[in-house]
Amino acid sequence: MSYVFNPPATVSVPVTGSAARFPVHRIYCVGRNYEEHAKEMGFTGREPPFFFMKPADALVVVDAGQTGDLPYPSLTKNFHHEIELVVAIGTGGRNIKAADAHKHIFGYAVGLDMTRRDLQNDMKKQGRPWCIGKGFDHSAPIGPITPVAQAGDVANAEIYVQVNGQDRQRSNVSKLIWNIGETIEHLSAAWDLQPGDLIYSGTPEGVAAVVQGDTLAGGVAGLGTLTIKVV
Repeated sequence: MSYVFNPPATVSVPVTGSAARFPVHRIYCVGRNYEEHAKEMGFTGREPPFFFMKPADALVVVDAGQTGDLPYPSLTKNFHHEIELVVAIGTGGRNIKAADAHKHIFGYAVGLDMTRRDLQNDMKKQGRPWCIGKGFDHSAPIGPITPVAQAGDVANAEIYVQVNGQDRQRSNVSKLIWNIGETIEHLSAAWDLQPGDLIYSGTPEGVAAVVQGDTLAGGVAGLGTLTIKVV
């Protein structure tokens, strides 16, 4: 088979303890999935889960122990961090029940859902899609994927991000409004999940702006630290 130009390389993420890499299919993100974050965004209560997507090549892949470069994006003056537990799907499926969701998970990673908040808010006010605020280049930093067997008690893990050594977000995965199994159940009712899908599961309260020169260090207990510098 020939192509009119060379296709891009497969986007992939390193796997802890393995030379093999995890090839990425799609990136799904869960909106407002911690109660206190929902409140700081002007919402309350346990609303039905909703999702948005980022392109696979929006990933900024950072190896363990390294500091990745995160370019400050164009068009924005309000560039926000959102620390998240990322779920990596190893076995696909549709209409997966929450109780069976664990069978489909390959592993977990630390991720950041970076957001052009001013652009997102402008689109919200106009009732238009806000892909420009969420799905831009370099908007999804991620660290290595830790296989399930090595990840520990992710459902009750501390989650945090520091900016220049100071706490910005700190919570616990147990505070998810829709837990990992429930999220997979809802998501797989709308899409056929595939091996290689990543799910950014939501962020706790404390989202705020970063500027060029800032260093972000975020983590989920048992999954290591994701460190990036805004350049």
